[in-house]
Amino acid sequence: MQVWERRAVRSATVTAALAVLLAVALVGSLAFGAEVLPVAKVVDAVLHDRPGPVSTIVWDLRMPRSLLAAIVGAGLALAGAGVQTLVRNPLADPYLLGVSSGASVGATAVITTGVLGALGTWALFTGALLGALAAGALVGAIAVAQGGITPIRLILTGTVLGSAFSATASYLVFRSGDPAAAQSVLFWLLGSLSGAQWDRVAVPAVTVGLLLVLLVAFSGWLDALTAGPDTAAALGVPVTAARTALFTVCAVAVGVLVAVSGAIGFVGLVVPHLARLLVGSRHRVLLPVTALGGALFLLVVDVAARIAVRPTEMPLSVVTGLIGAPVFLILMGRRRYRTAGSMA
Repeated sequence: MQVWERRAVRSATVTAALAVLLAVALVGSLAFGAEVLPVAKVVDAVLHDRPGPVSTIVWDLRMPRSLLAAIVGAGLALAGAGVQTLVRNPLADPYLLGVSSGASVGATAVITTGVLGALGTWALFTGALLGALAAGALVGAIAVAQGGITPIRLILTGTVLGSAFSATASYLVFRSGDPAAAQSVLFWLLGSLSGAQWDRVAVPAVTVGLLLVLLVAFSGWLDALTAGPDTAAALGVPVTAARTALFTVCAVAVGVLVAVSGAIGFVGLVVPHLARLLVGSRHRVLLPVTALGGALFLLVVDVAARIAVRPTEMPLSVVTGLIGAPVFLILMGRRRYRTAGSMA
């Protein structure tokens, strides 16, 4: 069997295995929570949706949350892979663009000042999304004004503006003087899916679906960008336009995801590395595996956050940090591991 055939078989096997594990994790996420439900009753409720308390818990409370966890995990992982390719830095994650810090300003303003209160339950989502999009637009505009979107400009601009946005959010909390508001802001900043409802699933689902389609459609360009701008240009890739488009789609996707879940760390950093370890760096096979891996990872993390300190729940970034940090350190210890544009 030739090398490309072995790689194709390996990729198909990994993809199928992750899909099966994701389905199992989804059923498990519906069973575990403040109250543990028998798996048989969960499966029956999913298949038949009979009226009753089990069906209410499964369909009204846990199903939208589990689906949102899978969607957000897939989206953050895809955005992480895109950003690592964009800046050619293995330490990059989706929040490098400064979008999450901008979202924190919008969310903090809603919580501490009551702005957008007329929107009701959509106020926090709208405030965070507006802040994220404004931050992404500002980072992109400054990078372009300074000579164009390049890896080093994005890294420096995103980092500096992210710090400024974080300071602004902290100032809003300080000025509010409300301990309850400060606690709400902290919980949101660490990531949570506790507010998941069916009407919050559609927008991130469409966003992540479009992100996956666009990245896969231009996977050849992404492979070329990974090799460097000179190589990409020699292969006919419009480097400036490709970088601008990649920055835009990743920034918008991260803005939507952070608006519904808060800033959940490590998903966009660790999962793309694990996917490369499993199937290599070719984006056409890497991206679907990354999406499935991110969905599976955050779904498992959400279950752990729900049951670790029942009946309350732990912020998701606490769990992702405890899992992601040692995993990433183990990955860095591998001698032959190809990252986005380098060998580590």
